[in-house]
Amino acid sequence: MLENLKSWAKQLKRKVFVLYYAYQDKRTPWYAKVFAVCVVAYAFSPIDLIPDFIPILGYLDDVILIPLGVALALKMIPAAVIQACTVKAEARLQAGKPKNWLVGSLIILVWIAVLIWILWLAYRYFGPL
Repeated sequence: MLENLKSWAKQLKRKVFVLYYAYQDKRTPWYAKVFAVCVVAYAFSPIDLIPDFIPILGYLDDVILIPLGVALALKMIPAAVIQACTVKAEARLQAGKPKNWLVGSLIILVWIAVLIWILWLAYRYFGPL
């Protein structure tokens, strides 16, 4: 079972790299590019929307959101583009996973905004501590 899980994770990683190259391809429709950029940016982000330390929920984005996004994006992209990008992805996999610090920074800003909003609500309803 562990071997199957490792194989699935490698396949998913490979597909994210295919999307990485597919959104740069001129033959990819604009709507597929937009969706693929979002999926790739989130997959390469060093920070998750739901942090992994939160029990169960922390891993849901890795287990559900990314695979679902990858599957949907691949359905939007022409088969010829996917084939060409698969070759590029195989070569890129040898070099390691890039990090997307821009999206990571945006996620941190979302968490800061949520924290400020919670503190504002607490102050509004409970007054100064």
